[in-house]
Amino acid sequence: MLFNFTKMHGLGNDMILIDDREEKIRNINEFARRILHRNTGVGADNLLIVRKPSLPGADVRMLILNNDGSEAEMCGNGIRCFVKFIIEKGIVPAPDVSVETLSGIKKTHAELSNGTVARIGVNMGEPKLDCVDIPVSAEGDFLQKSLYSHGRRFVVSCVNTGIPHTVVFVDDVDLTDVEYYGRDIEHSPIFPKRTNVDFVQVIDRENIIMRTWERGCGSTMCCGTGACASAAACILAKHTERRVNVHVEIGTLSIEWLPDNTLYMSGPAATVCEGVYHYE
Repeated sequence: MLFNFTKMHGLGNDMILIDDREEKIRNINEFARRILHRNTGVGADNLLIVRKPSLPGADVRMLILNNDGSEAEMCGNGIRCFVKFIIEKGIVPAPDVSVETLSGIKKTHAELSNGTVARIGVNMGEPKLDCVDIPVSAEGDFLQKSLYSHGRRFVVSCVNTGIPHTVVFVDDVDLTDVEYYGRDIEHSPIFPKRTNVDFVQVIDRENIIMRTWERGCGSTMCCGTGACASAAACILAKHTERRVNVHVEIGTLSIEWLPDNTLYMSGPAATVCEGVYHYE
């Protein structure tokens, strides 16, 4: 079977997008593992599938698959790519789009330039801080707590911004082995659903640097939900103001904690190429 696809990225976090409103993809988990494989498939961090909405108030539904075939509740870089894709393909009109995800309906706003989507803002909702909601096998919150990995003590804060994140404060992200510690923390027994791991270096009151190990994907160049979690953790620790520039390997996301207690993320998305995938 042949499937038209578009490859995109959000600051290096690459995605494959397919319009599957007719639901021709049957086993989405196996399909994701195969198309996302970087040697035998197209290759990307995530697969985003367009489906018709199932909830009132949503314009469209986004399915998010990791390269191990698991399904994710939310993806911050993915939703920006998704909105650019569905607007430029004429699936929904610009500029305001409500996207259904496993973590609820996300309100988005697209900024247009010469007929194309240049930047996307997303209301990511309220960050969840209670261990039950993240989840973490502990009581209350898990902010500024000690966590050990490979014998090293880290100060961490756990936040759910659509998916679980563990923000690890370090002095220098470039001197931190993201894969070595990230893989270990992801599978720590205190995280019953595993966790994304964000290593954060605070630069000043408005700027932080982040490197991420994503649950089910590995090391990625950027993570939108991770940027939101990292900003929230820094604000709660009083390291930064309520608007934070999160610097990743090839760009910057803007995160603001609004007065209504929701997090607003703004950043770019880019189209790489289009093609046809042969699925047997």
